[in-house]
Amino acid sequence: MTAREEGTVETAAPESAADVPGGELEPRAAAALASSFDGNGGAVEQPPPEGGRPRRRGMRIALIVACAVVVAVAAAGAASGVFGGGDDKTGATAPSGPPATVQVKRTTLTSSQTVDGQLGYGDTAAVQAPGSSGSAQSGGSAQGGGGAGSGIVTWMPSDGDTITRGQPVYKVDQQSVPLLYGSVPLYRTLKPGSSGSDVRMLEKNLRALGYRGFTVDDTYDYGTAAAVEKWQDKLGRSQTGEVRVGDALVASGARRVAKAELAVGDTLAGDVLTWTGTDRVISVDLPVQYADLAKKGGAATVTLPDNTTVTALVTDIGTPTSSNDSSGSSPAGGSGGSSGSGSSNATVPVELKVKDAAKIGAYQAASVSVEFASETRANVLAVPISALFALPGGGYAVEVVTGAKTEYRDVKLGTFGNGMVEISGTGITAGTVVGVPK
Repeated sequence: MTAREEGTVETAAPESAADVPGGELEPRAAAALASSFDGNGGAVEQPPPEGGRPRRRGMRIALIVACAVVVAVAAAGAASGVFGGGDDKTGATAPSGPPATVQVKRTTLTSSQTVDGQLGYGDTAAVQAPGSSGSAQSGGSAQGGGGAGSGIVTWMPSDGDTITRGQPVYKVDQQSVPLLYGSVPLYRTLKPGSSGSDVRMLEKNLRALGYRGFTVDDTYDYGTAAAVEKWQDKLGRSQTGEVRVGDALVASGARRVAKAELAVGDTLAGDVLTWTGTDRVISVDLPVQYADLAKKGGAATVTLPDNTTVTALVTDIGTPTSSNDSSGSSPAGGSGGSSGSGSSNATVPVELKVKDAAKIGAYQAASVSVEFASETRANVLAVPISALFALPGGGYAVEVVTGAKTEYRDVKLGTFGNGMVEISGTGITAGTVVGVPK
């Protein structure tokens, strides 16, 4: 008997069960033994079981059977069966202990799905000059500024700058176009006698900027006009007491400049700049088959480029989008999940945010991986996946160690997660000792 490699022992294959001293092998052991050698006495690696489940080396099965034969010969008549099925549904006693052992433990397993993501500041939106197509804005979409929509740009922010309430987004003809917080854009001229939610939005911003002498409500009165005149004076604008379309920009909160599209000296026209929110977010295009894993407020684990992990919460789930691949299409009248490249390539945009941004470190933009939990099983018996042995006829076993005795016991598998697998079977309890590779 010659050792070819670590963990693999070459031995001659018996021509039949009758060649084993002491009697015949039981049918299951004989079948396993026969399937472990080729016609020339060489060991045959067992094919993987159906379903693609993880398995230990196929040669391990042949080694176990061969060792059982050697033990039978040395015992001068003692017969043994490999992976046999007695009343206790245990296998044969192995000739020696495994290289290492672990205990079956009771734990909680979570299976998961990992996808690629991108760390950044989320989607960008364009700020357009007044009068440009699509220049009305609500909560951060394209919007213009600068009153009449003409003039020369005299100041622009730098890429990466943060703009807060009351600060200028840009200047045209030396007049500041400030940022206001809200969800209703300036779509008309506001003056004494005006009423509506846009009036309340303006008055809330004036109050937040420190102006007084008016009531925050839906009515634009002369108290409001007086506060507007003081605000206009501070901005270096004409003190009209009225607010025109484009005199200010409205967004849901502070903005971060992604890219300045115009430079000082340019005519105010087209896209002035693009901006984003100020919070770093993780964006994921989640394949539709995993869409049910993302739930608003649900947690996911994000792995950063330095392999540290942080917990992020799902803050937004978009509408599924399909690939532009035209090589196939869904059948007419088909529903979601139908075959064809269109549906198979469809994704759902998902946005996540890390509550404690300091844990992200200095990363401004980076590729990350995002792990969504798909199933959690509590209070189950589990072992490392490496403890499993794939049986020749299908199914799995573990090598149970009891004192100086080892035997193989059939097990049923459950949830996989974190390198562990749920198992159940006769004689498998918390604390049962099983063999594993080193």
